[in-house]
Amino acid sequence: MVAESTGPAPARWIAGFLALSLIWGASFALIKVAVNAEVPPIWVAFWRCLFGALTLAAILAVQRSGLPRDRATWGHAPVVALFLNSMPFALLAFGETQVSSVLAGVVNATTPLTTLFFVLLLVPQEQLTSRRLVGLFTGFGGVLVVLGIWQGLGDATLTGAAACLGSTLCYGAGFAYTRRFFASRQGSAVALSTTQLICATAELAVAAALMAGAPGWPGRPAAVSLPALGALGTGVAYILNLRLIREAGPTIASTVTYVIPVWSTLFGTLLLSEPLSWNTAAGAVLVVAGVLLARAPVRPRPPASGTSGQPAASVAEPEGRLRR
Repeated sequence: MVAESTGPAPARWIAGFLALSLIWGASFALIKVAVNAEVPPIWVAFWRCLFGALTLAAILAVQRSGLPRDRATWGHAPVVALFLNSMPFALLAFGETQVSSVLAGVVNATTPLTTLFFVLLLVPQEQLTSRRLVGLFTGFGGVLVVLGIWQGLGDATLTGAAACLGSTLCYGAGFAYTRRFFASRQGSAVALSTTQLICATAELAVAAALMAGAPGWPGRPAAVSLPALGALGTGVAYILNLRLIREAGPTIASTVTYVIPVWSTLFGTLLLSEPLSWNTAAGAVLVVAGVLLARAPVRPRPPASGTSGQPAASVAEPEGRLRR
């Protein structure tokens, strides 16, 4: 992997970093409000994508920019939408019907680990080093501690936790697929994100109609939380995330996942009165440690003999890099 430059001073991107972690951390509480109002999880996912797509479409209109027109982009977009929006959003909402938003937020911190797993499978240039392997096992151990597996979790709680873990597997596959096939497509970050959310909204509209029937009025709290979840957690957050990647680099951008559990725990305990157990906090530390180990940069291989000290050319692009 190409080594990243030191990049701009933190003052240029730290505000966006904190705002993104805050928005995504609050998303777990907003999802909990909706599922507590008995909004079917598939409809939670649909409204999240719809309001996110409308927000990005409005930004495109203000920018007087259009959607991509090439067939390849629209061919890859439904796959990206399936793994980064439709499936994980529905799984996460279902998971929060049976687990707290605190636990869901901590489990979400495993996303860089699942991303690394799929990147190693799909991107030939990535290397599985001993340090990364230790990181993967450390992070997995942290997940087991978060779940309190020794306590003999009931079926309902285990099912909900498994759904949250399933969402991170979807994210991992989606990020790897995006890196290889979608991120470098022509078009601005807003245009590509809008295309992705349009596809996700269409997918979820069909799935929700078949699985949950027509939507109903969820009550005032959910009617407020769902537009906020879509507009902020899916619309504005996408722009902040892509801007952070471009200004600070993908390695720094990925560390926003470490801060999300702090916000999800804060909102869950203070606003929703959800309990915080010792194993959740301890497991979160292990998850972060595992991610730090697994995400450590790989040292470049020494030049082959006979190259007269010329450095070997790298064949891998920086993760998450987008063509402007």
